[in-house]
Amino acid sequence: MQTSIIRAEQIEKYYAQPSENRIQVISPTDLSIVPGQIVALLGPSGSGKSTLLRMLTGLSEPSAGQVYWHEKPVATADMNVSIVFQSFALFPWLTVLENVEAPLKARGMEVAERRRRTLAILDTVGLDGFQAAYPKELSGGMRQRVGFARALVVEPEVLFMDEPFSALDVLTAENLRSELLELWQKKTIPTQAIFLVTHNIEEAVLLADRIIVLGRNPGRVRTDFEVGLTHPRDRKGPAFHQLVDYIYKVLTQPEEQPPELPQTNGGQPVRAAIHKQYQMLPHARPGGVAGLLELLEDHSGKYDMYRLADDLAFEIDHLLPIVDAAQMLGFLTVTEGAAVISPLGAEYANSEILRQKELFRESAIEHVLLLRQIVRAIEAKSDHTVSEDFFHDMLDEQFTEEETIRQLETAVNWGRYAELFDFDASRRRFVQAEKLHAQAEPFVESGV
Repeated sequence: MQTSIIRAEQIEKYYAQPSENRIQVISPTDLSIVPGQIVALLGPSGSGKSTLLRMLTGLSEPSAGQVYWHEKPVATADMNVSIVFQSFALFPWLTVLENVEAPLKARGMEVAERRRRTLAILDTVGLDGFQAAYPKELSGGMRQRVGFARALVVEPEVLFMDEPFSALDVLTAENLRSELLELWQKKTIPTQAIFLVTHNIEEAVLLADRIIVLGRNPGRVRTDFEVGLTHPRDRKGPAFHQLVDYIYKVLTQPEEQPPELPQTNGGQPVRAAIHKQYQMLPHARPGGVAGLLELLEDHSGKYDMYRLADDLAFEIDHLLPIVDAAQMLGFLTVTEGAAVISPLGAEYANSEILRQKELFRESAIEHVLLLRQIVRAIEAKSDHTVSEDFFHDMLDEQFTEEETIRQLETAVNWGRYAELFDFDASRRRFVQAEKLHAQAEPFVESGV
């Protein structure tokens, strides 16, 4: 059995609440990083990808469990890791040379040695000749090269990357991926393992030797498998498409046991977490749901998720919330990696606006607990208004503060569209849909 460089044992992240409850961000997780592998971590927004990365690098302490560096607790170990971030995170007042030298200078390395290593890594990543340039003079791709050079100049044993290509245009990102893979395969860099956080499924299948897919609420490993494809990988080949399609199935069926891997590439999927009281409302607008359903109708009611994302030029994080919302409302199902419109969804797509609102309203009341509770609370109050804080206090027992705010914003958006209720922003209260309009009528009638 190969010895791990980094090994996480039952690590979890949670935030204590004033009550006995706590907000679970990452459920107890075992994970290891071994030499000779590129590991890709995938998952929808809010699944805790970056939180897990920070715990593995020692930047954040787990709430429970332990992370080991060569079998020593990270608190007592001398870790040798680097991180490449999504934002370029360069010092704008320093030249390219000075930016890359910065971590070596912080370690107290002699001037001559750090200059030698810096110039060598600049040449390796294609920045030779740009030593005296400042970040503002560089394109996005060149600035990210500086980020790679700065991470690699310390010769890390493990290189961590947190969505390093997502801020770049398509062609630049593709070029950098190819160059990184070439450096890795030719062993031009001394790095023993790479850990990549990404939301791009194709990127993961293209680069990684092993892929881990997280579910959310709380974050947990849904599947962890090795990619049995040799390099260079053919994006148009059937094996590549099968793996991409498999990952789409895992991501779009969060409450089901993951399907079996194509060609039994290995890895044992785990069951999804037990359903909680409140569903996590996907942060999608009703207009996006309507547009998706109309698109499905135009394609005979069925569209392969992989091809849908590709045709729309959508990243998975942009497409999934819309699909999740439509699925939650009963307008479509995701089967074998394809979005299939339901009879209700077909009726919605072919209806006039008022009928669409009616169908959305009926589905929201039936399927979404939070919206149902808001409506009932408004009906139960004599003044037919309810404070936002009432639902905020219930939601923050389950979600983080940031997510609680986003859940309420989505609920307001859906509720207003469906005319289930309105929201008085000045008083932060949910009100009956017609109440705000009724309050305005005397002013209109009096001519004010």
